[in-house]
Amino acid sequence: MKKIIFMGTPKFAATILEGLIKIVDYDIVAVVTQPDRPVGRKRLLTPPPVKEMALEHNLLVLQPEQLKESNELDELMKIEADIIVTAAYGQKIPIELLNRPEYGAVNVHASLLPKYRGGAPIHYAIWQGQEETGVTIMQMSEEMDAGAIYKQAPLPINDQDDVGILFGKLAIMGRELLLDTLPRIFDHQLQAYDQPLDQVTYAPTIKKEEEELNWQETAYEIDRHIRAFRPFPTTYTLYEGQRVKIWQAYPLQRIGELSLLADQKPGTIIGSDEESFYVQCGQGTVLKVTEYQASGKKRMPVKNFMKGSPIEQMLGNTFHLKGNDYENKK
Repeated sequence: MKKIIFMGTPKFAATILEGLIKIVDYDIVAVVTQPDRPVGRKRLLTPPPVKEMALEHNLLVLQPEQLKESNELDELMKIEADIIVTAAYGQKIPIELLNRPEYGAVNVHASLLPKYRGGAPIHYAIWQGQEETGVTIMQMSEEMDAGAIYKQAPLPINDQDDVGILFGKLAIMGRELLLDTLPRIFDHQLQAYDQPLDQVTYAPTIKKEEEELNWQETAYEIDRHIRAFRPFPTTYTLYEGQRVKIWQAYPLQRIGELSLLADQKPGTIIGSDEESFYVQCGQGTVLKVTEYQASGKKRMPVKNFMKGSPIEQMLGNTFHLKGNDYENKK
């Protein structure tokens, strides 16, 4: 029976951990995850999904705030594990721990490396308009996501996919690919190959300022931005000085016979129908908004929002243009 230390934090990682738990030939000797964090408006202290999964199966759980030079690291170094498996852990792992097991450490990374090294590969793949993403099983090394590749599997990205959808698809794909790869690693039947350095791109952690929509971009770019940040960390725009969110929208080049305000600057609300309103974007494109969250309100379909706030009152007004300092039109 192979002894495994598992390291991961979000639901993506919990799906992979669940797959490992079900294999009778594997013994999960420790699970390392991030500390519990406050979540939601009430800031309730909430355990990460990996911790919940581990406790359901009575596994040892360690949650160091910083793994380096921690008591938890000392404890892990004493465990006689055969391999470390990581998936979206969220911390740098000391090289002495990576090198400790006989078979080293492998990572389940949600991109087709060497594309999108870093903490937000799924976000960037959608945001930058990639036609496919995928999963890589790789050796862990001291440099983030730079280790040799064992195996990969591609996944097409369609124009309705968002981060939440792709996380679910890639978690299942990553689990199956890992379970297929591990026996070959243990039997020394799989040779890892180096990443081509001339193809490396990065997907760093999303910054707060990147959450704001830029209406000067085309509707197609804005749609990708919304989906790339949905359901987390989410995007926002400003309306009359208040943060509002656009959850669901569709990019349009032309809008048929709908009567619209003409020759408006980007960010202007230029029309509506029974279930949506339309916003002028860059290069003459238009965004059809169907799900909206006004400041202080819940997320809801635009048709429900318009029952309490007639959209006619918003026509001709503008959302804030990112990078510009001007008041909304009245």
